[in-house]
Amino acid sequence: MAELCSVSAQDRDAAGTGHTDQAGVGIDHWRIQLRREILISASDEESWVALKEDGGLTELMFDRPDQDRLVGDIFLGRVEAVLPGIQAAFVDIGEEKAAFLHASDLAHEGEEDKGRNGSRGRSRNAPPIQDVLNKGQKVLVKVTKEAISTKGPRVTMQISLPGRFLVYMPDSNHVGVSRKIDHRGERARLRNMAKEAVASDPGGVIVRTAGEELTQEKLVKEYRHLRGRWKTIRRKAAKAQPPTLIHEEAKLISGVIRDLFTNRFEAVTIDNRRVHEQIVQYVRTFDPDLLDRIHFYDGRKPLFDHAGIEEAIQRSFRRKVDLPSGGHVIIEPTEALVSIDVNTGRFTGKKKDPEETILKTNLDAAREIAAQLRLRDIGGIIVIDFIDMESQANRDRVLHEMRSHLGRDRARTRTWAVSELGLIEMTRQRVRPSLLQALTEPCGACGGTGHIWTAPTLIREIERCVHRAAAVGDDTDLLVRVHPEVALQVMESEPRFLRKLASRTRLRVDMRDDPLMRHDDFRILAGRSRIDVTAKYRVA
Repeated sequence: MAELCSVSAQDRDAAGTGHTDQAGVGIDHWRIQLRREILISASDEESWVALKEDGGLTELMFDRPDQDRLVGDIFLGRVEAVLPGIQAAFVDIGEEKAAFLHASDLAHEGEEDKGRNGSRGRSRNAPPIQDVLNKGQKVLVKVTKEAISTKGPRVTMQISLPGRFLVYMPDSNHVGVSRKIDHRGERARLRNMAKEAVASDPGGVIVRTAGEELTQEKLVKEYRHLRGRWKTIRRKAAKAQPPTLIHEEAKLISGVIRDLFTNRFEAVTIDNRRVHEQIVQYVRTFDPDLLDRIHFYDGRKPLFDHAGIEEAIQRSFRRKVDLPSGGHVIIEPTEALVSIDVNTGRFTGKKKDPEETILKTNLDAAREIAAQLRLRDIGGIIVIDFIDMESQANRDRVLHEMRSHLGRDRARTRTWAVSELGLIEMTRQRVRPSLLQALTEPCGACGGTGHIWTAPTLIREIERCVHRAAAVGDDTDLLVRVHPEVALQVMESEPRFLRKLASRTRLRVDMRDDPLMRHDDFRILAGRSRIDVTAKYRVA
């Protein structure tokens, strides 16, 4: 499965990260009660992985050869700049944009691992970044976040190597167990086994969710395998010159099977024979008890159509999401944040109490928003404008509903209380561009704004351009080309437009429709040779 794409869930899963509210409380009780399934549709051109819970689509991941996924890859980089003011550095790893390295991601060799996810964070006693790094210095880093928009990838010097059952952290002495393994006796058993395995060696480990009921033999075998991989990485890095790729992380399908496929999933269904055989071979080696859950699909309909999720995939790209109650939410990504607006729509409720109607709509919206954030893989800062509620108890109910459903999400989230304006501010872990960013590009007509000039607005701009031409006096014969709908607007609403314009400017002005023109664009051509002079008279 080496030719398929990278998953960045391994470290989240390793520490057992669930939803975290402002107080840092984990909410994972939904995980045990759900019926889960993995669907894999693969071809030479692209690979898709869908996760279903209780029959509904909950997560969607994809890979294409042109995506250049980097999360999990380890590079030998060179420090380009150290910025003490923001306690960060930029590292050249050979990509188009330099990688961002924050002081909290510096290696702190030999320290006890205090953070989640194997991340120690920056200690108060840690030296400033300018005392640790210098321009031109070689550094071994791991990519933790893809390049998004204008920002380059984010990297860390706190290297971790994920396996099927363990995550090995060579520069830490922490030994932990995934929080998703909640049985106290089993947690204690696994921790003691892990401590015994690493007792005489440097480095720490976290036992992953798939490591539940792990035997000592399997644990030691994987630990030695990961340590051997780390030694290989160190040897390769010692001989290499930056910037260069030292270790490539597992690709999408390989990573999903390694990181997610445990006894918590009832089935994995694959529509590609070669990928199916690779998955069977991997599972037979590492977890043979799961072999009977792997299925090959060879039906005539596409797998996602057969599973009934293709329509849900298409809906995930729409800005408007309908609610069961009749209301709807509007999801608007922007450069700084994602805004979500909740509306009652046609829902008026059966009771005379408007507060009850608003509460029902907001509760429906809280559930749907949590699902959509996960499905669309929306990350960063998110502001949700719920319908205003007078009752503080109702506000608390909506917040609790939101946090409960966010508990199903593998990505880390933080939510704050409903504000006086009815807003909930939250953040969601972002390691890659959202599905919308990855699969679409800005509209060439509107530049990504979603708006174009109306026909009357365009006509007035053409009028101003002709007046500028008259003022300059270089051109006396003008032809204006516009989209047919704009030409129709002129004929229907201003039939004397050209005659009036010619009279006022004392120029010869003609207009012709051109179906190749955009709705909100026009061209001004001058003279018999019809030279394009649009840029000369149109203000950019």
